[in-house]
Amino acid sequence: MTRGAIIVGASSGIGEALARRLASDGYEIGLAARRTDRMVEIGEALPTKAAVATMDVTEPDAAREAFFELTAAMDRVELVVLSAGAGSINRDLSWETERETIDVNVTGFTALATAAIEYFERAGIEATSESASTDRRPTPDAPIDGHLVGISSVAAGFGSPDAPAYNASKAFVSRYLEGLRHRQAANAADVTITTIEPGFVDTDMALGEELFWVCSPETAAAQIHRAIESRRTHAYVTRRWRLIALLFWLLPESIARRLLS
Repeated sequence: MTRGAIIVGASSGIGEALARRLASDGYEIGLAARRTDRMVEIGEALPTKAAVATMDVTEPDAAREAFFELTAAMDRVELVVLSAGAGSINRDLSWETERETIDVNVTGFTALATAAIEYFERAGIEATSESASTDRRPTPDAPIDGHLVGISSVAAGFGSPDAPAYNASKAFVSRYLEGLRHRQAANAADVTITTIEPGFVDTDMALGEELFWVCSPETAAAQIHRAIESRRTHAYVTRRWRLIALLFWLLPESIARRLLS
C-alpha cells in the first residue's frame, strides 16, 4: 500500500526538497503552502500522485480546514511534516517583523501540529469516504500509527540579538514537540513525534553573514528522510550541528552573549 505524506511549506527550500525525496521513495505527497502555482508545478514533476492545498499558516483556522481537506483528498496519510517557517534580521525590533515570525512559527505551527495529532488519533489511516464528505475529518476509529515531524532549528538553543523572535519561536517548536512526545507516551495512539533541528541550510531562511557548515536543501532532505525512516525522536541537520547545540547548552549566558554580539 502506498504511503502518504503531507508537507506544509512545500513550495521551496527544505519542504520542496523533502517532497521530492519522499516521492522518490514512493510516497503519495500532499503539498501545502501559499504559492499554489509553484506547488502545482512541483506536484506535476513528482513520480507519484500529488495533491495540493493552498494554505496560509498565519490564518490558523483556515489552515486547519485546508489540512483536513487535504487528508480527505489523499488515499492515505501517515506522515505530516511541518516545514513552514519565517524569520529575518530584526535588530530594530520591528513589531510587524516579530509578529509575522510568531504568527508563522508559533501560532501557525501549533494550529497544524494539533490538527495532525487530531487526525492521527481520531481515525484509521484509511478514512472512510463517508466521513470525509461530512466535515472532512475522519470519524473516531482504532488508534493508528502516525508520524509528525516538525522542523525547528539549532537556533532554538540560544537567544539571538539579531532575530530574537526567530530563535524564541524555534525554542517553542522544539519544546512543544517534546511535550507532544511526553503526551503520546501515555496515549493509546502510536504516533511518533520527531524534532528536526537544522543548522544553516542554503535557503531564504538562512540568516546572517559569514555562514558556515551550510548544506543544500537536498542534503538536509536526505538526512531528514533517514530520521523519518528510522522513526527517530530528534535529529540535527547536518549531524555536526549537535556540537554547536552542546556548546551553547554548556556556556554561561555572559560568554554566549559575547560570542553572539
